[in-house]
Amino acid sequence: MSEAIRASDTPFSVEVESGQTYYWCACGKSSQQPFCDGSHKGSEFNPVKYEATASEKKYFCGCKRTGNSPFCDGSHKQS
Repeated sequence: MSEAIRASDTPFSVEVESGQTYYWCACGKSSQQPFCDGSHKGSEFNPVKYEATASEKKYFCGCKRTGNSPFCDGSHKQS
């Protein structure tokens, strides 16, 4: 399996809206970070769907190495 491209050294802080669906970029190639723009096409990566149940701030992983996708788990501090 290929390794995702590190898009950021820190998480992306996003104010999500309740009832909205978001697709987190898992490959790291998207120009719309932290969200998917279709750049993964032709690779083994797929975006991760997240459905917001509340309007709140969420921290989406930027290093693409989280064990809790699509959210940051601090993995960026290890790599």
